[in-house]
Amino acid sequence: MVDVNPLNTRFDAISSRLDELEKHAIFKAGLSARNLRERQIAILKRIDKLMQALRLDLSPATSPPPASTPSLRPRPTVTPDASPTQQRLEQELLDRGLSSFRFVRVPAEYYDRPLEFRRDCLGAASVNHLCKSIVMENTRAHESVTGWEDPRNSKYYCVIVQYTARLHADKLKVGVQELGGRKFGRQYYNMRLATEEVNDTLTGFSHNAVTPICMREQLPILMSHRIAKLQPGEFWLGAGEVDLKVGLNVDEFITAYQPFVLDCTYDSLNQLHQWV
Repeated sequence: MVDVNPLNTRFDAISSRLDELEKHAIFKAGLSARNLRERQIAILKRIDKLMQALRLDLSPATSPPPASTPSLRPRPTVTPDASPTQQRLEQELLDRGLSSFRFVRVPAEYYDRPLEFRRDCLGAASVNHLCKSIVMENTRAHESVTGWEDPRNSKYYCVIVQYTARLHADKLKVGVQELGGRKFGRQYYNMRLATEEVNDTLTGFSHNAVTPICMREQLPILMSHRIAKLQPGEFWLGAGEVDLKVGLNVDEFITAYQPFVLDCTYDSLNQLHQWV
């Protein structure tokens, strides 16, 4: 930050000196007060131009600085020429109060290429920021648990994990049991990937297009704790169409969708990239 105190001091000195010269007998004899005043004004105008160019404030140093105005990002709107699916997802994100999201169309070979290719297609921060949504079913759920009305004791969950992490079935089972307050014993938990038919029916989306946004049924959402800790805090998901992806702010998503964040993957990243 530029220190304006020396300039303030110089400004005052010039003004005082000009006032003294204006009253001096020699200057009175040689120059009219009018000419001297014109010179003074010219100098002051030059100083003003300099201050404007430097964008400096010459107000007294004791004056408090003006309050800073936060820069506001334009609120996203539904894209007029987007597909009906994208528009529907955008509208839900807006209705839930999200202000940071981005949709990207990917090439047809997207799922045939390595994660690094996918990262570059999306402009993601790293391959660890690429995530997927899968529907998991508790195949041994207690007979009283048939649906998803109670998010802590649900037969089905939408689980969000990174592509670079491998789902740990036992951790997921323990996590779901803990969510339910251990209402049922361990024998009533067996988390397995839901069939394609069940997935499509519950979410309304097909393989490689599943997203927690605008699901047909409001399944409770589980999110890997690794995603919640991502830096920068943006992650990418499917967006209802195989070639459509959406980038979301982690904190905004958690606030809007209230997922249960838990440890449900192996401790070390799986370099084989388990893809769904």
